[in-house]
Order: sequence, then structure tokens, then C-alpha cells
Amino acid sequence: MKKKNGFNFWLLVWGLGIAGQICWNMENQWFNTFVYAKIVKDPTIISIMVGVSAAATTLSTFLFGCVSDRIGKRKILVSLGYILWGLFTIAFGFTEFIMSGSVGIAGNILLAAGVAVISADAIMSFFGSMGNDIGFNAWINDNMNDTNRGQLGAAIATQPIIGTILGTVVGGMLVGADNNYMRLFLVMGGAIILFGLYSLFAMKDVEGLKPSKKGSFGKQFFSIFNFKKYLEHKELAWVNLALAVYFIAFNMYFAHIGNYMIYYLGFTADMMGYIEGAGLTLAMLCTIPATKLLNNKKEPVVSFVSVIINSLGVAVLGFFVRPETVDVMTVFNPVLLVGVILLGIGYVLFLQSITVWSKQLYPEDARGQFEGIRILFFVLIPMIIAPLIANPIIKKSGEYVDENGFTAYLPTHTLFIVGAVLVLFTILPLIPANKLHKERVGK
Repeated sequence: MKKKNGFNFWLLVWGLGIAGQICWNMENQWFNTFVYAKIVKDPTIISIMVGVSAAATTLSTFLFGCVSDRIGKRKILVSLGYILWGLFTIAFGFTEFIMSGSVGIAGNILLAAGVAVISADAIMSFFGSMGNDIGFNAWINDNMNDTNRGQLGAAIATQPIIGTILGTVVGGMLVGADNNYMRLFLVMGGAIILFGLYSLFAMKDVEGLKPSKKGSFGKQFFSIFNFKKYLEHKELAWVNLALAVYFIAFNMYFAHIGNYMIYYLGFTADMMGYIEGAGLTLAMLCTIPATKLLNNKKEPVVSFVSVIINSLGVAVLGFFVRPETVDVMTVFNPVLLVGVILLGIGYVLFLQSITVWSKQLYPEDARGQFEGIRILFFVLIPMIIAPLIANPIIKKSGEYVDENGFTAYLPTHTLFIVGAVLVLFTILPLIPANKLHKERVGK
């Protein structure tokens, strides 16, 4: 009989997991509002930053996924990755001082600031992926057994949502109405460093974890690009494709939702955090009944329903929310809240179901590397394609001249109308994935 996990184990599961998800949320949401507040109101820098960061994340997952499997260790990647992740998160905040003290926006200063922001984000993402996507996730998979599968599944599914809620609400409070982003980066980066240091002393690799060497490092590293072999895992291939399609749409609109609410609708950063946090908190309650469905192997059902709900929520924002229909002095904006809640429910349920679904399909001897494949579909493909869709929409629908006489671009309701349609395309790869799921589970 498997020994039950103790307090320290669960503290690591929840502490490292939520701290990591808060930091990812900060990057996905507050880095973009930081660019608009401190650098320039142009989605081009955000698009480049998102694409380069996604490439750095994917490279890191492939590289350290192979390293982790070959050395048979997760702890060192978690500890070192989290510490460096926190340090470079703090370093990112200092990029705002490149612009301070300058008169106007000289081209060379703006270029320097843009390069610094993009570089700092890429380095931060590289080490974040090393610590969280590979080290932590592979450690979770190593420790999963019949006595804790349900609890770990719930943790994996809900941590991104809790991280999004806390990152949005607490992040908004730290930034505040005075746009103090340095305070945000110091607090969040410091928390990541502390958990990295704690894991050095408290974390243990699972007993029996052995190095998995398949030839030379180069041979094993490039084996992950054997797509013919990967496609033999047909169900996983369709599930990952659904993941990519969904997050192309999601990143297309959600990467800009902070700037949409602050600069288009007119809310302050802290008020925006409260509104999103309230909606996502209510949405998270849906994980409770969904967990029972997932335990009964109903992942496809939850996934289909979540896509429809998410599309409806995004459509509400696109068709019914305008600057003149909201009260920026209060959280209580019924139509806006309905849109955010439905958007959140769809996001929560999809992430919960698709995560549980895919992790069941990993081969046991290559979990680290298959986390790398997941990041390819979860991060790289969506974050490269999504800006190519969002950027021209924002520039076409949100162009205006700011108070300094410069051309600026704001995300408007148009972005969400397009997003509502794109989300529905997720249904296409879910259909064959569902068919293969039924064949596998016999239902």
C-alpha cells in the first residue's frame, strides 16, 4: 500500500503550484498593461514580446525536459528555476526606468526600452519554464499514484484558476491607481524566490526515479521531434491540437483584456483586478461538479460545454459592453460581470478537463519530454499565431491620437467579437479526440 503524503508534500504542491501560476498570470496580463503604462500604447511590442517569450519557454521545456529525464532528478530544476525566475521577474521591472527622464519619446530610447522588455521577459520565461513547466510538473507526475490521483488532479486543474484570481486581484492592488508596477514585480518575484529556496530543503525526488538515457544527449533531445512517433499517440495528438486552437483564440483576446478594461473602458488597474477576480472566483466554483464528471472519465463532455460557455462570455463583452455602458467607479457592472463570469467558467472548465485528459496519455518513460510537447501546443503555437490575428484588429479598430500627439492603439470590443467566433473552432479537433477517448475507456 502506498504511503500517504504528509503536510510538507502538500505545502510544496500548493505553494510552488500557486506561486508559479500567479507569476505566469502576471506575465500574461500585467506585463502587457505595463507596456501600455510605461513604454508605449502599441500592441506591436506586446506581440513581439509574447512570441519571443513563447519561443524561450518552449526551448526551455524541450531542453530541461530531456535533461530531467536523463539525470532522473526534478528537485534541482525546481529550486534553481524558481530562484532565477524570481530574480529576473524583479529585473523586468527596472526596464521602466529606461523611459523615465526622457523628453518625449525619442526613437532610440523607445527601441532600447522595447528590446529590454522583450529580452527580460524571454529570460524570465526560460527559467520559469525550467522550474515550473518541467521540474514541478514532472515532479507532480512522478508522485501521482492511486492514493492521491484525485487530489493531485484537482490541484493541477485549479491552481491556474487560483493563480489567475490571486494574480489579477492582488496584482491590481499592488499596481494600484498610481501604476506602481515596480512594487508588483518586487513582491511577486520575491515570493517565487522564497518558494525556490524552501524547495531546496523541503523537496525530495520520488523514490525509485531513475535516469532514462536513450543514446546520446543529442539523440534523445531530437527524438522528441520524431513527429511520426508522436502521432502514434493519436488521442493525445488531437487533445493537444484542441489545446492549441483554444488558446490561439484565448491569447488573442485575453492578452489584451487588461488594456481593454483600463484604457478602453476606463477602469483603474485595481478596479479591473477586482472585477476580473470576482468573475473568476464565481467561475471556479464550477470545478467542484466538474471534478465528479472528470473522475467518471467525462473529459470530452466537460471540454465541449466549456467551449460553448467561453464563446458566449466573450460574445457578451464584444456585443454589449462599451465605455458608455459601464460605471468605472464600481465593481457592479451587471453585463460586464456576466461576460467575465461566463468567460471565466469556460476557461476554468476547459483548462481543468484538457489538463486531466492529456496527462493520462503521457508515456511513463518520457513525461518530462512530453511536458515539452504540451508547451508547444499550449504556449508556442498560440502565442505566435494569436498576435498575428489580434495586432491588425487592434490597429484597425482602436487607432487614436493620444494627449502627446502620438498615434496609439487600444483593444476594443471588436477583438472580443472575433474571439467569440475563434473559440468555437476548438470543437473541430475535439470531435476525433472524443471518438478515440470512447474507444479507450470503453464508454
